[in-house]
Amino acid sequence: MASAGKRILFIVENLPSPFDRRVWQEATTLYQNGYQVSIICPMGKGYEEKYEYLDGIHIYRHPLPPEAEGAFGYALEYSVALYWEFYLAFKVLFNRGFDAVHACNPPDLIFLVGGFFKLFFRKKFLFDHHDINPELYEAKFGRRDLFYRLMLLCERLTFRTADRSIATNESYKQIAIDRGGMEPDKVTVVRSGPKLDRLKIIEAVPALKRGRKYLVGYVGVMGKQEGIDYLLRSLQYIVQQKNRTDVHFGLVGGGTELASLQAYATELKVDDYVTFTGRVSDQQMLQMLNTADVCVNPDVANDMNDKSTMNKIMEYMALAKPIVQFDLSEGRFSAQEASLYARKNDTEDLAEKILSLLDDKIKRKTMGDFGRNRILKELEWKYEEPKLLEAYRLLFL
Repeated sequence: MASAGKRILFIVENLPSPFDRRVWQEATTLYQNGYQVSIICPMGKGYEEKYEYLDGIHIYRHPLPPEAEGAFGYALEYSVALYWEFYLAFKVLFNRGFDAVHACNPPDLIFLVGGFFKLFFRKKFLFDHHDINPELYEAKFGRRDLFYRLMLLCERLTFRTADRSIATNESYKQIAIDRGGMEPDKVTVVRSGPKLDRLKIIEAVPALKRGRKYLVGYVGVMGKQEGIDYLLRSLQYIVQQKNRTDVHFGLVGGGTELASLQAYATELKVDDYVTFTGRVSDQQMLQMLNTADVCVNPDVANDMNDKSTMNKIMEYMALAKPIVQFDLSEGRFSAQEASLYARKNDTEDLAEKILSLLDDKIKRKTMGDFGRNRILKELEWKYEEPKLLEAYRLLFL
């Protein structure tokens, strides 16, 4: 490969490495194919070291203020992040060097770093489109105001600055073309397929069911747009309207809304039927999901979630778990017959779909096997690796 041996600098703002699984899979794939790789990312729980050399990857971490709330909070967070990204990029440039910046959003401000080094040091700039930030803003705040238009501008400038971009699905590729103005042949779809050496099928842990017959599992961020409040109202319907006391929910993940969601479960009088683990190790996550009889994706039906591929869906399928989710375009594309699809944002229908699966062991097995086979034959990370490598080959032509 002509471009192997080149030096790549990943810049990530919202999650530490190697916790961000997509970034880590991309970075290790490039390293294993002859590239030299460095990553700039924030610190996080369990990832407090400023520098770490792990699996051939050089990781440079920086502090960030607490997660933002409001315009001032976001301005502070982004300003601090940009300062550290510039500072550490120069450190990498003079210590190890790099030939390309691989920018992973959110936010869509890393083009300022990539564009600077492209303009003054002739470095390549590749944009890795993880989230559609204008839609994310609308999902969080419910409006299209000045800040929404500012995000559209930053998104457009990011694509205009990029030499190439990679998208997580076809919906994101179309945004790169239509809103970003990129030529179709400069956008490569690289899906976030799971690696099965991490997502292993292991023995269930019955104690996680808290003495009940069934466990419903969830893994993901505890944020406003993830729909956990919808899921808790579905649980309330299951317990209080359907009189089902044989179901427990295990929710894995941390985030800014964790405490308020725990309080909401208490308000709904279902706190005895749900376990919030917070952020846990991979082993604990695997124990919960492998014990689950059904896994759920309650992402709210909105423009962002409809166009986004959720890693949790792939993870459930890799573990041969049947899924229940709201009927969203990319969710349906990923899961196909591995999932039941509730009416959009209908908590009672979500609950009824969950109960229908819990009460049908044969259907659970059929759906779980379909999902597992789809991962094995089409969606595992090994099928995405050649696409990533081809994008880099073209970047350095």
